Amino acid sequence: MRLAVAFGITASILVVQVVGALLTGSVALLVDSAHVLTDAGGLLVALVAASLVARPTTAHRTWGLRRAEVPAATAQAAVLLVVGVYVLFEGVRRLISPTDVAGPQLLVFGAVGLIGNVAAIIVLAPGRSGTLNRRAAFLEVVNDTLGSVALIVAAVVIELTGWTRADAVAGLLIGVLILPRTLALLRETVDVLLESTPRGLDLDDVRAHLLDDLQACVAEHSPVSIEHSTFQLEPSSHAPPEHAHHD
Repeated sequence: MRLAVAFGITASILVVQVVGALLTGSVALLVDSAHVLTDAGGLLVALVAASLVARPTTAHRTWGLRRAEVPAATAQAAVLLVVGVYVLFEGVRRLISPTDVAGPQLLVFGAVGLIGNVAAIIVLAPGRSGTLNRRAAFLEVVNDTLGSVALIVAAVVIELTGWTRADAVAGLLIGVLILPRTLALLRETVDVLLESTPRGLDLDDVRAHLLDDLQACVAEHSPVSIEHSTFQLEPSSHAPPEHAHHD
């Protein structure tokens, strides 16, 4: 439900900002609109993934669709990465060749975006430490909020000083906000896809604990822990042949 509300808010912001970008000629607002478009798509993906994860297991899919959120979050991060690179390119281009920007109108649209993003943050905040998709959705809305702040600052600078390059600088700032967090999210989702050992888990500690309780496995025991999804850790081990049970 929270994802659905956040998606509705983000989609509304997108419509307003696209209109604003056309009216003001602001590259920062255009870039932020592209970012919001990506975020709206990401929220929709997260919403669908959350629905799939809730489906019961079957004989054909014994894990159900719990891992559906992982490729969904990976796709979100990959698209955000592309948008971030585009933002940097367009910002540099406008910094070299600035264009006229309507400061007052940019301020209005930036303020509308800020209000909407703050509302979305309030909606998504309770689930920000949950699954990858919920965390990704929250992260994207936070980035949008920072982008709206950058738009407002750029509008004030343009209105007070007439320095239109502030618009391009704001666009570059939005790109800088997108890329590092996107790379971190992409790395985390790839780790889950590759079923890597979860971060923060020390297998030596796991091994020591198991050896204390299972002396029969001292010789060959090999504990492994992999991430099936962001909320499911699967421990795995094997005993040496001489300790295996036979009928």
